[in-house]
Amino acid sequence: MRLSLPQIIKMEITNFDLKCADALDFLGALADESVDLFITDPPYESLEKHRAIGTTTRLKNSKASSNAWFTIFPNSSFEQLFIEIYRVLKKNSHFYLFCDQETAFIVKPIAEKVGFKFWKPLIWDKKKIGMGYHYRARYEFILFFEKGKRKLKNFSIPDILEVPRVYRGYPTEKPVELAEILIGQSSDEGELIVDPFMGAGSFGVAAIRNHRRFLGVDIAEEAVSVAKERLYNELSH
Repeated sequence: MRLSLPQIIKMEITNFDLKCADALDFLGALADESVDLFITDPPYESLEKHRAIGTTTRLKNSKASSNAWFTIFPNSSFEQLFIEIYRVLKKNSHFYLFCDQETAFIVKPIAEKVGFKFWKPLIWDKKKIGMGYHYRARYEFILFFEKGKRKLKNFSIPDILEVPRVYRGYPTEKPVELAEILIGQSSDEGELIVDPFMGAGSFGVAAIRNHRRFLGVDIAEEAVSVAKERLYNELSH
């Protein structure tokens, strides 16, 4: 069941907290400069195009929403999303956005417009061939943005991250091992990591595993349920 905004505003996080809420409504309820790291993977609009021509058949049925697996986040809403993320991020912090090549060209100038410095696209090499007709997909972009100035922890890590994709997991589920690289590079123990489109909660698992705090949000109750079970299991280990 979704929570009201006052309930969200009053939350206190020891290890993790998960909410069923709209991403923009949720971010609007957070205090200025209260988050140490954003890492997220919105259900970008170009998925609809791929689904229409049959290249995302695996995404066509779910309890999560009436629009296939998830509610699409429209390109027209990215400016508001980036304004809110920039506002709630602390100074000298990082923001990672997973997206496809089409969405990358759309969102980069929007993020720069609201104040982010764009460093580069990281390439996630999934190691296994995926969907598509015109050279089948094996990679995904991770756009690397910065607010202020924060040093990465390890300058020897390349901009191509080779981590096998999750097979038969929750739709668009990201590998925990991939998330651990980004979290380790851009945060310290005890810091707060936020994902407003958390899905199965892989970024949360990586955060807990590496002694960070995590706040995850998803509009689908199914996603919140899956993520909650995963994070409690991680804490129990």
